[in-house]
Amino acid sequence: MQYTHEVEQMCCVKKGCNHGPAPIPQEGAWTQSTKIEDISGLTHGVGWCAPQQGACKLTLNVKKGIIQEALVETIGCSGMTHSAAMASEILPGKTVLEALNTDLVCDAINTAMRELFLQIVYGRTQSAYSEGGLPIGAGLEDLGKGLRSQTGTLYGTLAKGARYLELAEGYITKLALDADGEITGYQYVKMGPMMEDIKKGMDANEALKKHTGSYGRFADAAKYIDPRHE
Repeated sequence: MQYTHEVEQMCCVKKGCNHGPAPIPQEGAWTQSTKIEDISGLTHGVGWCAPQQGACKLTLNVKKGIIQEALVETIGCSGMTHSAAMASEILPGKTVLEALNTDLVCDAINTAMRELFLQIVYGRTQSAYSEGGLPIGAGLEDLGKGLRSQTGTLYGTLAKGARYLELAEGYITKLALDADGEITGYQYVKMGPMMEDIKKGMDANEALKKHTGSYGRFADAAKYIDPRHE
């Protein structure tokens, strides 16, 4: 440790009370965190790249400073999906500090890691008041049946109106229009459950029929269109 000449010439003034850091809520307890090992929690965060061409939602489950579980979801950029593949291997096993200072390949994922780090070390996690925290595997519960991200893809132009392409229910195959040409409902396919049944041996056409549903006043439509081709 090196000191400047000015500091060396100073007399020593004794430090008064020191109560340590303020406690943060963590997994149903209040923790005075002084080391990375004191940090636990599950939380989500969103990051974006400099051109804002894509975004990443990152979910981490941290136990005693170590990332035990990582869910990386991306949207808007094809290259980011491959970056996410690498990040899913890189993140588990690292401390949150190591992960913050690791190149996670894509700026959107790096930014999401930064946002999560802030939440986690300040005790602003989803599991802050859950006694014992959440088990490893809790991140997958966000994906639901078929383990697919919840995505919404909607497109519209002033000239031709709106096109629903994918919603929480699934992949949109038809839009229902009334006599005035307004959307009154849609038909969808639940892609995740359908693919699970096909993998189990069900005929593809049967699986498609089983997992096709509709929303709104679909049956009463004056006209049906394929939102991707009409």
